[in-house]
Amino acid sequence: MLDYYHLSDQFTDEERQTQVSVREFLDAEALPHISRWWERAEFPRQLVPRLAELGLIGANMPVEYGAAGVGSLAYGLVMYELERIDSGLRSFASVQGALCMYPILRYGSEEQRQAYLPKIAGGEMIGCFGLTEHSGGSDPGAMETRARRDGDSYVINGVKVWISYGSIADIAIIWAKDEEDTIRGFVVPTDTPGFSAKKIERQMSLRTSGASELVLEDVRVPASAMLPEAAGLSAPLSCLTQARYGISWGVLGPLEYVYEEALAFSKARKTFGKPIGSRQLVQDKLADMLADHTSGLLRVCQLARLKGEGKLSYTHVSLAKRENTRAALRGARLAREILGASGITLDYHTIRHMLNLETVDTYEGTRDIHSLVLGRDITGLDAFS
Repeated sequence: MLDYYHLSDQFTDEERQTQVSVREFLDAEALPHISRWWERAEFPRQLVPRLAELGLIGANMPVEYGAAGVGSLAYGLVMYELERIDSGLRSFASVQGALCMYPILRYGSEEQRQAYLPKIAGGEMIGCFGLTEHSGGSDPGAMETRARRDGDSYVINGVKVWISYGSIADIAIIWAKDEEDTIRGFVVPTDTPGFSAKKIERQMSLRTSGASELVLEDVRVPASAMLPEAAGLSAPLSCLTQARYGISWGVLGPLEYVYEEALAFSKARKTFGKPIGSRQLVQDKLADMLADHTSGLLRVCQLARLKGEGKLSYTHVSLAKRENTRAALRGARLAREILGASGITLDYHTIRHMLNLETVDTYEGTRDIHSLVLGRDITGLDAFS
């Protein structure tokens, strides 16, 4: 792992081994094929059993539910290594762990935990998280999806959009307003009558994620499908905080990859009889990428410590997501410049990472939204409305 300040000296042997073993597995079984999968907009489902076997699905979830139960820093390293290969792979792990397993663990009943968590951790079941709608991405409280109580059931109607893995999911965590306008969460099997998922085509970023539109037309689920402890917008937002933590780690993986790719290219590519890496302007770009990666790694290592000590605030995560995703995107653009015309082909990985990071910079809260989150925390004044 790129580690200019030797932060890994502070990692435990187990944490270092986690990082090394995940990298070796992904370099052998994913890296040689990822450009083809991305070009075909194909999610590699064949990897899911191996990801589960290695404990990479819901890696930080409790062992009693079939997960690996790793600590906050080891979990971050897993996200880093997955996204170093492709943002879609990290996104898959984030969705399964932070957006499906976490709400069931935190807000669900014990029966729901026993029914779903071991199957997701074991790769037997794929989940998706249905929050975003056409009318409200950055404003999820404006959702129009409704859940109406009818005897011992709820009837759900609404449309969700940009739902990663929605077209291949077995269950969906659907957020909807009840008759009192309280936001509730429901575990909805995707084979329930009235539920349909349509993959969004012509997507030029995060192409392995299978983003979909979910349509729920009089979808009837038993009242026991509701997450009993989830009431209000704070519930889905807490899930997003878990996912953003993983993103803040994850984006440093592609930043490392594009830096290393650009560095190697700059030493091999010659103009006017000298490697382009000898040019001051190229060295300035490489120095910026290294500095951003180092700053980002310092940031997430501190986040891991705060998380492990129970001191982590959602505003801490907002700062890390805001800064690290933009730094990774900026680094990918600089690497593309260094690669020149070669940088626009899938013979190199930089353009794929650059395009993926355009999405990662946007989803789970845009930079502007996280600026407002931080501004409210700093000033005590709300600028959202």
